[in-house]
Amino acid sequence: MSEEASPTLLDLTSYQLHDLESVELPLSLTELDLTTNRLSALDPRIPQLPNLKKLSFRQNLITDAAIEPLSSSHLISHLEELVLRDNKLKKIPDVAIFKKLLVLDVSFNEISSLNGLSKVSSTLRELYVSKNDVTKMEEIEHFHELQILELGSNRLRVMELPENMKNLQELWLGRNRIRTVNLSGLKCIKKISLQSNRLTSMNGFQGCVALEELYLSHNGIAKMEGLSTLVNLRVLDVSANRLTEINDIENLTKLEDLWLNDNNIASLEGLAEAIAGAREKLTTIYLERNPCAQSPNYTSTLRHIFPNIEQIDSEVYA
Repeated sequence: MSEEASPTLLDLTSYQLHDLESVELPLSLTELDLTTNRLSALDPRIPQLPNLKKLSFRQNLITDAAIEPLSSSHLISHLEELVLRDNKLKKIPDVAIFKKLLVLDVSFNEISSLNGLSKVSSTLRELYVSKNDVTKMEEIEHFHELQILELGSNRLRVMELPENMKNLQELWLGRNRIRTVNLSGLKCIKKISLQSNRLTSMNGFQGCVALEELYLSHNGIAKMEGLSTLVNLRVLDVSANRLTEINDIENLTKLEDLWLNDNNIASLEGLAEAIAGAREKLTTIYLERNPCAQSPNYTSTLRHIFPNIEQIDSEVYA
């Protein structure tokens, strides 16, 4: 009889553990998931796991001091994914020892500065720092391989994104205080969210020619512009702004979802021409809570313009 294979994955999610004293940690582990427990200290055996690739402390009580022993253990230096989301961190942890790190998640903490990111390996592909108190984008210039950057729900006022982030695919900056955008260098980016900021213009995205999803709801945008080059756009959300008419979407022939609700659009005049190229692709359009939606023939007009549409506002059509 062959010996039982050594375990490589240990998932202790939601065990409400205060410590790991009763838990065996085999040296063969490559993944250790400690999500949703009550841990406030680092078990001294964790930095001694030589095969560990993924480590998650999501939703615990880990402080800056508690995580420090990780930074000096060469045995665990091959770690590729470190999740410290929803803990008690006040600064970016020292993870310089992890030369192959691909994913770092420190969202939902109390971090006020990105100082310390300069020590993080340039191999990083995903960085999550949402729901903190960060005021400035800094120390990210060396992340040439970065594909996902999440800095939503912080206190950013200025977008200072290095132009050398050529591989960036997703940028999430919702719920900040950003007023202007210049992302012309991001030729490969596919998803951008700047919801709930202080934008008054849609200019700054023209160079993002690979863009597929653009979320700009809850800003102060008064005019649809700068969209003509975004020919790969599938989702456009400009709801809850100050738009008075629908413009500059004639080239968006791949558009599937169009969110225009909660604006000041008075008339549907010109809509058919504006969306003519996307008529076959478009499946969802939201225009509710605009003045034009008060028209008695509002729904029938939209159904006439888009006979194949699946959803108009909150109504779904089979």
